[in-house]
Amino acid sequence: MQKDDLFSKAPYRRFAEFISPEADRFTLLCSVLNECSLPWQILKIEGKRHIAVPALPVQGALSGIFTAHYDRTPQSPGANDNGAAVFQLIETAHRILKSPNTGAPVLFIFTDGEELSRGESLRHQGSYGLGLYLKKNRLGNSPVFSFDACGTGDTLIISTTAVELLKNENAAGAETARQKVRTLRRRALEAARQARLEKVLLLPTPFSEDAGFLLAGMAAQTITVLPQSETTLVHQRLIPETWKNLNGPSDSLQKLTPEHWKKLSAFAGVLAEEH
Repeated sequence: MQKDDLFSKAPYRRFAEFISPEADRFTLLCSVLNECSLPWQILKIEGKRHIAVPALPVQGALSGIFTAHYDRTPQSPGANDNGAAVFQLIETAHRILKSPNTGAPVLFIFTDGEELSRGESLRHQGSYGLGLYLKKNRLGNSPVFSFDACGTGDTLIISTTAVELLKNENAAGAETARQKVRTLRRRALEAARQARLEKVLLLPTPFSEDAGFLLAGMAAQTITVLPQSETTLVHQRLIPETWKNLNGPSDSLQKLTPEHWKKLSAFAGVLAEEH
């Protein structure tokens, strides 16, 4: 699919506006959700404004909580980090919530405060406060999948960073956390197989919202994307060009590969059905 084709249709037709320097991302995101006729609710937690789709409370056990942060660093358009994943999950949410579904419900949360400023700790990350909120509201055992930097590349990356972090952890509950993270990873791999994705790798990635969720005591699996040509650099402990472009002016529309976005949204849809 060509860029012009994708960005002429909902929800993506608002994407260029979303990544413009002057964009009020929160207000624009609420507007896009209204245009897609999706029910939503603002969760104000520790000064952050998260947006839940559908509105809480969700009845019964959840198939999963899918997150994508909508904030960006001030100097960046935030096209890949993290505009692409936000719109991919809006597309997924629209397809799921507008179709007959007898399975367990899925909660989408567009989160605020993933990007940290100098001097801030992980306790300032939006996902930390959100994780505590979800636990307080009896959703702490829900599977969490965080989609981040999913706009550039053809290879699905299922992050192994959380598993590596927990590998030598001996604190109370560490083994349970390890088992939960491994379960999430297996579920993501199975969804990729069912979605017939040909390029799928397990690789260590930079921390995303999974860091805050883990600190709050919730297991989370990060999902990202890279060009296949850059994946060998990760094995060599080098930083791929795609990651170098994040959080800066180079994270622009021109660096994106929207021809692969439908595959990512389809994967998310299959992942939502797995439980």
